[in-house]
Amino acid sequence: MALQQRTGELVIGTRGRGLVDITRPLREWLAEQGISTGLLTIWCQHTSASLIVQENASPEVRTDLETFLARLVPDGGRERYRHHEEGEDDMPAHIRAVLTSVQLSIPVLDGSLALGTWQAVYLYEHRLRAHRRRLLLHLLGDG
Repeated sequence: MALQQRTGELVIGTRGRGLVDITRPLREWLAEQGISTGLLTIWCQHTSASLIVQENASPEVRTDLETFLARLVPDGGRERYRHHEEGEDDMPAHIRAVLTSVQLSIPVLDGSLALGTWQAVYLYEHRLRAHRRRLLLHLLGDG
């Protein structure tokens, strides 16, 4: 079978800082592509949001991640960071994105994301206020 590729995008609304489970829209997009085996790359086009794969069963995991990052990268304006034009969460959001990732590659097997039992894909919003985030999708594989 010949190698095929597909591209697309998702626009995800956030409610402010925190994790948004994007597994379902990714699965829905994948189901429309007609590719059963391959690799899906997800690219976040922002410098203050990121992508992670994390546990989907216990909400305490997401709470603990946010608590840890808040201690590691606290918000702060002029007294803490030079870059603060958009508020006290401006530079911390950029640092958080560096510590996580703006790109993920996930294998596709039998037409499905090859995630583990307790794994989900999350958009991690690092800004305090709501945003609309654009994710580019690239799927390479065969039918």
